[in-house]
Amino acid sequence: MSTHNHGKWGCACWGPEDQLGAGNLLTQAKRLAALRGIETGKAYDLSHVFGADSPYLQPNQPPFLLMMWATWRDSIRRRRGLGMRNDAGSNVERVEMTTHVGTHIDALGHVSKQDRLYNNVDAAEAMTEWGLARLGIEHTPPMITRGLLLDVAGLDGGPHLQAGRAITPEDLAKAAEGLTIEPGDMVLIRTGWGRYFGTDNAKYLAGSPGIDVPAARWLTAQGVVAIGSDNMALEVLPNPDHSLALPVHQHCLAEAGVHIIENLALEELAADGVRSFCLIVLPPKMRGATGAPVRPVALV
Repeated sequence: MSTHNHGKWGCACWGPEDQLGAGNLLTQAKRLAALRGIETGKAYDLSHVFGADSPYLQPNQPPFLLMMWATWRDSIRRRRGLGMRNDAGSNVERVEMTTHVGTHIDALGHVSKQDRLYNNVDAAEAMTEWGLARLGIEHTPPMITRGLLLDVAGLDGGPHLQAGRAITPEDLAKAAEGLTIEPGDMVLIRTGWGRYFGTDNAKYLAGSPGIDVPAARWLTAQGVVAIGSDNMALEVLPNPDHSLALPVHQHCLAEAGVHIIENLALEELAADGVRSFCLIVLPPKMRGATGAPVRPVALV
């Protein structure tokens, strides 16, 4: 059976049992350098508030549902029946959702290339009735590193790029002028499309600007550990080649072991002209999950 080998930062670098992918580049030195770069302590919340009105892709994603499981009234009555005298009420909810709603990160086991996941893992063997036996989100390390914002929203003269507009390596290089992308960095791409999250979900989901495979390869070749964007799928939708589905996901996740972060809120960061920052992304350790909601924070 053949194994993947995708260049300097490909999965062949870290051995046949590896489940971290480019996360191996998140070294102590990288974390310390990012933390030492904080000067003012100002924090930028890069996540959207999400709920029942959040956009989701049908038919393969269910809507976000939150309902009360128990209320303060129920719990007071129950505790009184047990002899409790202080009327302590508690509210508890039940949530049902895909892990790919709102601002979230993709696990390396989220997308396959044919029947192979990252590091040549057999997709059929990895998938169980209760989630991923390998490459689930619980293997994603805490991400504390340098983040870079590449703002391409105004490249075509408007407030945002249009749906179906493929972002090229040349576009990214232009946005990165004055910056040096280093191994272990996370790169966030602002297309301006995030303005439609929760305000015009139909438009947000109908298509979006985004990177295509050449731009994804340009970034992964430089050793980034994650690529994020202010759209639903990171990649351009629809793909210029209408015979392709999720080729950027295939390259980033299955080939390069690079995480994808979607539905980011990047407007405040861009408005303040912040391009380099300490970025903290802490995926919850949900065993077997193909992704997880996250609350990325940029510190400057």
